[in-house]
Amino acid sequence: MNRRDCLALLGTVTVLPLAALAQQAGEPRRLGVLSVTADDVIGESRLVEALATHGWKEQDNLRVDWRNGGGDRAPIARLADELIALKPDVLLAIGTPSVEELRRRTTTIPIVFAVVTDPVSQGFVQNLAHPGGNITGFTDYDGPLAGKWLEMLTQVTPKVSRAFVVYNPATAPFAPLMLRTLEDAGRTLHVVIEPAPTHDAASIAALAARRDGGFLVLPDFFTMANRAPLLAAIAQSRLPSVFWSRAFVDEGGLMSYSTDSAEQLRRAAGYIDRILKDALPADLPVQNPIKLELAINVKTATAIGVTLPPGLLAIANEVIE
Repeated sequence: MNRRDCLALLGTVTVLPLAALAQQAGEPRRLGVLSVTADDVIGESRLVEALATHGWKEQDNLRVDWRNGGGDRAPIARLADELIALKPDVLLAIGTPSVEELRRRTTTIPIVFAVVTDPVSQGFVQNLAHPGGNITGFTDYDGPLAGKWLEMLTQVTPKVSRAFVVYNPATAPFAPLMLRTLEDAGRTLHVVIEPAPTHDAASIAALAARRDGGFLVLPDFFTMANRAPLLAAIAQSRLPSVFWSRAFVDEGGLMSYSTDSAEQLRRAAGYIDRILKDALPADLPVQNPIKLELAINVKTATAIGVTLPPGLLAIANEVIE
């Protein structure tokens, strides 16, 4: 073999994508999933189904390593260490704390996020169209949507003039961004915004003593993991409430205006597929929600003695009688 033939052969080898090399070797690719909650209510199980539609199947050509914090911020750092040590080909971060911890540990392993609020303001990506770096994904809410939640709360009779904003500072570090939006909207709607941070069972139970207002529960995996005691406390207060997920309304909450988290995970599977086939996160734009749904529990409204306007009921995607 002469020098020209040798160089041609080497050129052929080096242009083979990593995905092709791994498949030739018969080795399954590796996906690490870090979620703040252990609850499948946001649709983690849909991820496996969606990946299969792209040809990636567990126990075949894909190994999925699952880690979750059970709604607790504390273990997320340790779980992130565990996943990085496994040297996955790509990581899926579900929830803001998951993104925070993984990005601190790697600038090279691709990270796809889902159910994350305002990734630009939080510094996860440069901008939506051109995220840059090794991170991209799918957002669930942005700041202006918080104003819509507040507007819904003010349509309830008796009129709400104070909104207690519920979140856990440890798992919802974006809350100050939303609080500023709510305060701006509150001045227009003549509603006082009062933060109501919660972090444990006692602070959740204390919500039951709130009076003369309504609750606005921010997107936060702590509130999702603790939705049973949270809903019980809010029911005891007999105050109207707006939530960030339909799951709360299904279990007795008054109203939600929310994204479909399971749909986000299905869409994330598409990005994971593209990255496993050698796409770069920097070339995949961050995508906002494509659909928002309004759900209302009329049974709850009757139980707490509030009236909802016919116009709001008419545009609801789901009304629970």
